[in-house]
Amino acid sequence: MVSLKDVAMACGVSVATVSKALNGHSDVGAATTKRIREKAREMGYSPNTAARALKTHKTYNIGVLFADGAQSGLTHDYFSSVLEGVRVASERHGYDITFINNKPSDHFSYYDRCMSRGVDGVIAACVNFESPYIKELLAGVIPVITIDHVFNQCSAVVSDNVTGMRELTEYIVANGHRRIAFIHGEPSSVTQDRVTSFYRTLYEHDIKVPDEYVLEGRYRDTAMASECTKQLMNLRLRPTCIIYPDDFSCIGGINAITKMGLSIPDDVSIAGYDGQNISEVLRPALTTVRQDTRRIGGFAAERLIQQIEHPKTTLVEHALIEGHLVNGASVRKLV
Repeated sequence: MVSLKDVAMACGVSVATVSKALNGHSDVGAATTKRIREKAREMGYSPNTAARALKTHKTYNIGVLFADGAQSGLTHDYFSSVLEGVRVASERHGYDITFINNKPSDHFSYYDRCMSRGVDGVIAACVNFESPYIKELLAGVIPVITIDHVFNQCSAVVSDNVTGMRELTEYIVANGHRRIAFIHGEPSSVTQDRVTSFYRTLYEHDIKVPDEYVLEGRYRDTAMASECTKQLMNLRLRPTCIIYPDDFSCIGGINAITKMGLSIPDDVSIAGYDGQNISEVLRPALTTVRQDTRRIGGFAAERLIQQIEHPKTTLVEHALIEGHLVNGASVRKLV
């Protein structure tokens, strides 16, 4: 088996230089790194991960815990983009990603699975953060970073939903709308931030929101979005604009409005949230808030790796990642 020493002798450099080059350290020149990597590949070198783990007490493996209620898995627009950010940042530091089974039991909890896989740290997203299994994980020895949920005892990376919803609502108000409805997602910290920001923004404009204008739907649930839309459009004084939980659920709203013989935005305006690719192909183009999902994932991975490699100097941080408003064509300007 080819060793680091063999590669070092073939390249005429030290074993330490070979190790740094193969692990992407910045203190080795680009030309030297390229030469060493090409020689290692030519010689058939592969790292002994078990030996490295024994030496460094790390497996260079990050666990990803993800369980969305819609059961959409990696087709989940928002999370798949977040995960790409996690992947890119992790690979840059020489870490691999392992998905953690999201079905805990009394005999094998999240913490048990993470310990058995030997992961150095965990990124948790889209899970039930009130679950006792999550609380057990947070109380353990494995570093954890959460996405879109804040705990006092661990770092978190959160999309700035308060600012995003405020900017979206401000835009709708600026276009002359006063009867604005909001179909929000199921209860979570993300939902709470958006609902509170929605009410607060309208309060600042002295706009009252009837209770029947705010309905609970589900994220990425087109059927429920359709039913909620029908309910709103059948009101005696129906809204002039409807905000949906996310861009995907807007499809259900669009279908319901179209089947009623109405058009968007002439008869009713709509807006989404997330800013995923689907918002660009819908017609009319969707007004939405684009979340910086790649940055959310990358930031989470960077902070977790920092905590893994420098535990004594890493503080608990709650980072807010801003998104930005996308002015589509789905919100009509009222005279």
